[in-house]
Amino acid sequence: MLGMHKAILFDLGRVLINFDFQRGYRALAGLCPYAAEEIPRRLAGTGLVERFETGLVEPRDFVDQMRRILDLKVDFDQFRAIWSSIFTDILIPESMLEGLGRRYRLVLVSNTNALHFEMIRQTYGHLLRHFDDLVLSFEVHAMKPRPEIFQAAVERAGCRPEECFYTDDIASYIEAATRMGIDAVAFESRMQLEGEMRGRGIVWD
Repeated sequence: MLGMHKAILFDLGRVLINFDFQRGYRALAGLCPYAAEEIPRRLAGTGLVERFETGLVEPRDFVDQMRRILDLKVDFDQFRAIWSSIFTDILIPESMLEGLGRRYRLVLVSNTNALHFEMIRQTYGHLLRHFDDLVLSFEVHAMKPRPEIFQAAVERAGCRPEECFYTDDIASYIEAATRMGIDAVAFESRMQLEGEMRGRGIVWD
C-alpha cells in the first residue's frame, strides 16, 4: 500500500558501505604462517567471529584468541587497523539518507562487532548521524537472521512491522525479516533500491 511506511531499515555492509574481507585476510596473511584463503577456513570451525559479533567476546580477548588460532605476530592496535581495513566505498549517498531521515524514522540493522563499528563511527559518522537508532548484533546479542534482532529493530522503529521497509544484500536475512511481517527487499544496486522505494511511495527528494 502506497504511503504506509513510517520507518526505513538499512543493512550496513554491502548496502550502505561496501566491504571486502579479502583485504583483511591478505594483510593478516603477511603476519602469520597461513595463506589468505586458509584464514577463513581456520576461523570457520571456531565460532569465534560469531561470538564476537554477538557481544560474547570482548575486543582484546577476541584479538588474543585470533593471535593463538592464526599464530599472528601483531599487537592489538595493528590488528584493529587490519581488521577494519575491509570497508571501501559508500553505496548509498548521504543526500538520500538525509532526505529519508526528514520523512521517516531511520534504523540501521547490522551484524557487526565492537572493533568494526568503532572504525565505522570514526570514518562514516557523517552517514550514521542521519539514523535515529542503531540495532547492532554485538549490542543486542543476536545476529541476523535471528528473529530477536529484527524484533529489536521494529521496537526501535516505533511502528508495526508492515510499516517498516528494510533492505539487505543477503537473501536469507530478507526472508527472515519478511517472516516477521516487515516489507523487505534484497539490495542489488542504488538504482534498483530507488525503484523499489519509489514504487512504494517512499520519497527522499
